[in-house]
Formats: sequence, structure tokens, C-alpha cells
Amino acid sequence: MTSNTSASLKPVTKWVGGKRKLLPELNQLRPETYGKYYEPFFGGGAFLFNLMPEVAIINDQNSELINLYKVIKETPEELIELLSQHKENNSKEYYLGLRAADRDGRIDEMNDVEKAARIMYMLKVDFNGLYRVNSKGQFNVPYGRYKNPNIVDSENIMNVNEYFNNNDITILEGDFATAVESAQSNDFVYFDPPYIPLNITSSFTSYTADGFDDKDQIRLRDVFFDLANKGVNVMLSNSDTELTRELYKDAIIHEVMVGRAINSDATKRGKISELIITSY
Repeated sequence: MTSNTSASLKPVTKWVGGKRKLLPELNQLRPETYGKYYEPFFGGGAFLFNLMPEVAIINDQNSELINLYKVIKETPEELIELLSQHKENNSKEYYLGLRAADRDGRIDEMNDVEKAARIMYMLKVDFNGLYRVNSKGQFNVPYGRYKNPNIVDSENIMNVNEYFNNNDITILEGDFATAVESAQSNDFVYFDPPYIPLNITSSFTSYTADGFDDKDQIRLRDVFFDLANKGVNVMLSNSDTELTRELYKDAIIHEVMVGRAINSDATKRGKISELIITSY
């Protein structure tokens, strides 16, 4: 069932790998009816904000991202106020100074709203909206080149706040397998994991400091089929690789063409094949 919120929603932050461009295909392939909605790799949340289900469980292993969504649910006005301050001060020097907070200990002194405003601001102005951390968990994306970045979208933040609070939306932080343990027959689970690299060198970012490797992809495959065997409607997005096709050879594989802009070589940008895999 769709939500009690009338306003249309959009992602509150940029997120590499976000699914806004894939929404027509996702909507075409989703189940017509379903119970509870689960999104264990939430990221920017484009599909949830498009579907707006009444009952949903959203999860991510990225603690900064989950903190941001909890702040939007609980104290959006304070977040907007701090974002406005970041907007007034926005410059390369200001960005680099704020980015350094996870190196010099200042981040440990920040409250949840300050942490949420920091990461939301940085994702709005950094290079390509990238979230990337080094092996120490320190944010290391350079400043972007935007003439007029939309740092404070107050209306959308308040609309998302209304949606979170007027519906049964549970926000979790942890492993994807744990997030779907309560899924039952006719529920709908959408997996959007870190993609399997098209080649070894294309793994340009660590999604979390501990990464997401082939063993995780195999574990995800096992969870996919365990859920399917329980009668859950399962959908998964991933890159079109031999490994992906082998892992999900017993499911239904849909090939779609998607525009991708994350490449330093402009000639390698454009539409590439991706897979949407369903259990139904």
C-alpha cells in the first residue's frame, strides 16, 4: 500500500549508484501488490521515495548515512539550520576544513545533527557526489566544481520527515542479511548492493571502510534464494558480469541499459548494460 504522504519525494542527497535513472525499469518489474517493503542497501533511497510504501524497513551499513535519515525523521529543523550555515560558508577551503573533522578528532565532539549536516553538505558539493573513505574510515573525496549546488532543499527534507513519521518506517543500521530476517511471504525485498566490478580496476571506491567483496556477493545470492523459497518477492540490481549471471542463473535475469557518468574518461561514459534480477 502507498503512504499517507501526499507530497512527491526525492532523494535528500546525491549518492553514487543511486537509482533515479533506473526507476522506470524498476517500476515495470516490481510486483503489482506486496506487503512490507525492505531495502537493505538503502543508499540514496530513490526507489523507496518513488514507491512511498506505508510499511517499510530500510537499512544500510553506512553509519553516517543512517544517522542522516534518523536526524531527518527526528530533528529536521535543526538540520536545515546547520545546512544553511554550511551554504553561507561554502568554499573549497571551508569544505576541506570540515572534511578534516574525521582526522583531527572534531567529529567525536559533534552531535548527531552536526554529523548529519556535515555529510549532507559534503555530498552536495564534493566531486560527483561521491561517498568514499580510506582504510582509516576518513572521508577523502575532493571538492567539486558546482556553480550553484542545491545545499539546502528544505521542502524536500520536511516532506521526507512527514513521510517517515506518518508511516511505519523502520530505520536500521547493520548487515543486509539481518535487515531482512523478518521478511515473509508476499513481502517485497529490493537489494541494491555495491556492484560487482566490471573489471578489477573499476572498483574505484570502498562503500564502507571494510568494503564488500566476492564472499559478500555469494552470501547475498544465498539470502536472495532463501527469501525466494519463503515466497518473498525479491528484486536485485547489479552489474552485467559473468559472475553476476552465474550467481543468479536460477533466477529471472532482465538486461537493461543505464546511463553512467562516473568515469574520468568521458568517452567511457554513456549507456551500459546492467541487470535487474527477480525471483518472480
